[in-house]
Amino acid sequence: MYAKKQAHHRAMVMPYTLHAERTRIEVIPERGGLISRWQWRGHELLYLDRERFANPQLSVRGGIPLLFPICGNLPEDTFHYHGQTYHLKQHGFARDLPWQVLDQQEHLLKLGLQDTPATRQVYPFAFHLTLTYTLAADSLAIALEVANPGDTPLPFSFGLHPYFTVADKHQLQFDLPIHAMVDQKTQQPLTFSGTFDWHAAELDLACRPLTGQVARVCDLQQQYCLTLRYATAFTTLVFWTVQGKPYYCLEPWTAPRNALNTGVDLLHVPPQKHLTLGVEIAVAPL
Repeated sequence: MYAKKQAHHRAMVMPYTLHAERTRIEVIPERGGLISRWQWRGHELLYLDRERFANPQLSVRGGIPLLFPICGNLPEDTFHYHGQTYHLKQHGFARDLPWQVLDQQEHLLKLGLQDTPATRQVYPFAFHLTLTYTLAADSLAIALEVANPGDTPLPFSFGLHPYFTVADKHQLQFDLPIHAMVDQKTQQPLTFSGTFDWHAAELDLACRPLTGQVARVCDLQQQYCLTLRYATAFTTLVFWTVQGKPYYCLEPWTAPRNALNTGVDLLHVPPQKHLTLGVEIAVAPL
């Protein structure tokens, strides 16, 4: 139904490249507008499972996938609206669909996505998305404008799912604006002690409420720090990693899982209006 169902050649499309001083990113509009690579001062900042990426039948694991119109999953992939039942897969469909290139400059790429008969079968709302990537020497700004051309309020959540590469997770240092978190597998509440249990087979932690709009992780081995700054609409940080895999994900979400059913932190765009959300990822040497 979506882009990952399309022919294998989609995996082979050439990326769009943005350049700034000492840094570059690669973007694949046809694969969900994915930032597939970020090089900075000789460092590869992002992980990408290239074997999965080469198979459009599989969801991408790596880069910076975009989560819309939901973050996480719904119980049995189901939500209800005006007496109807709809089936929407984990993280929504924006990460699977081809995006249209609206504008490209050396430091900037603007992409667009709008509803189709296929999206309305699983999410019965009209929308126009405008995604802008802006690269600077030591930062990447990601802005999403969500416009509602319809005549009813547009409910949604938005998130980023960046896969940051790391060789040794034990040496990471965290400065995160969190105290409480929930294990999304067991629903067990936990407290944040400044680090994570690296012996766990998988960590899938929803961190909320947030105490600030800045999160920082330092890789002592590689001698750089990443700083995420996000708008106040982002109420949840998800930390996810798998033992033995050279990545960790620190994901700003505007709402927790199942918000489309519960309404918790769910955003709404009024008819004929729009809303813009932004995240900046900065990188600096230690």
